[in-house]
Amino acid sequence: MDQATIYIILAGVFGLLMAWGIGANDVANAMATSVGSKAITVYQAIFIAAIFEFLGAYLAGGSVTSTIRKGIVDSSYFADNPDLLIFGMLASLLSAGIWLLIASRNGWPVSTTHTIVGAIVGFAAVGVGVDAVQWGKVGTIAMSWVVSPLLAGTIALLIFRSIQKLILDTEKPLDNARKYGPMYIFFVVFVIAMLTIKKGLKHLHLDISTGESFMYAIAVALFVAVIGIFLVRRVKLDPDADRSFHYASVEKVFAVLMVFTASAMAFAHGSNDVANAIGPVAAVVSSVTTGGVLQKSVLPVWVLLLGGGGIVLGLATYGFKVMQTVGKKITELTPSRGFAAELSAASTVVLASFTGLPVSTTHTLVGAVLGVGLARGIAALNMRVVGNIFMSWVVTLPAGAIMSIMFFYMLKGIFS
Repeated sequence: MDQATIYIILAGVFGLLMAWGIGANDVANAMATSVGSKAITVYQAIFIAAIFEFLGAYLAGGSVTSTIRKGIVDSSYFADNPDLLIFGMLASLLSAGIWLLIASRNGWPVSTTHTIVGAIVGFAAVGVGVDAVQWGKVGTIAMSWVVSPLLAGTIALLIFRSIQKLILDTEKPLDNARKYGPMYIFFVVFVIAMLTIKKGLKHLHLDISTGESFMYAIAVALFVAVIGIFLVRRVKLDPDADRSFHYASVEKVFAVLMVFTASAMAFAHGSNDVANAIGPVAAVVSSVTTGGVLQKSVLPVWVLLLGGGGIVLGLATYGFKVMQTVGKKITELTPSRGFAAELSAASTVVLASFTGLPVSTTHTLVGAVLGVGLARGIAALNMRVVGNIFMSWVVTLPAGAIMSIMFFYMLKGIFS
């Protein structure tokens, strides 16, 4: 077997490990609020994610992906020695995959984006040269650690306060839930449609202007809101359940709403994060097949299938640990609280995609859950769990970098 074939096989295996890690960690985040609030079961979450993550990955995951991840390393440094890029990308995939396995095993919701970024920065700075890293980009990413959870937490707090004011703290909460529920559905679908059109479908080169994006998003949101009206009206008052928990019937309305948010978040996440994760695979494949370093390369169909399939596999086999942390251990979630958190996370990601700030789905969702918890006072939060999550965030970049440097020199030693 020649060396080029070995590189492609290793890229496929390590890429599958990385995609599995995203499924076990990142997708579990996107589904955690829905499962934690008991709006849907774990099996339903896996079913929804399997369909919508895969559709997002395959349909909108991108025919062209930037091989050198988000411009973190300068491609000119590899022009004379493309083998270094191959070793680096293989090392990055392997170290990111292993770190996600460790984090998922411990139930830590970490950022898959920051894991792969740390890995690439590590091999490039030590293996190639400090100048090969675009440090300004790394600084922006570090800034997003603080900005995205704060922004998502604030939005979640405001959304949950609006739910309290318009629905929960009124004389007829169920009537008001039926009345305002479709409006929240409209808002959530509009936000997710904008996210998908602007971020998820950009790889298809449809060249949709911001004005057109707004029109399409409004049309989709109106259509889904009409379906929501029918579904919400079917929720009947349950006097027995309401006796044991005053808002039982109202929460059923939000459980309906959360199926929409869970499906939409899965599609948006699949379209955005899958292509990012398999970027290094595409970099290896293009370097091997062309013998040079390309800034952009066509993404083979098998790579997208590998990414989409790996993600679904990761969620189904190991996603429950991170789901428990985000959905149950930070604060007690009900469907209305989970809905506020999920809507806020989606809104933050949309806002970030317009401003160009690289945010992490994980950080935004955890920030949103914290915001919802704070709406009931600091005592509603499990600070020990919160502390562990923050520590895992801080460790992610150096952990990815150190392992990547080790694997880079091992691969270089084996194949050079």
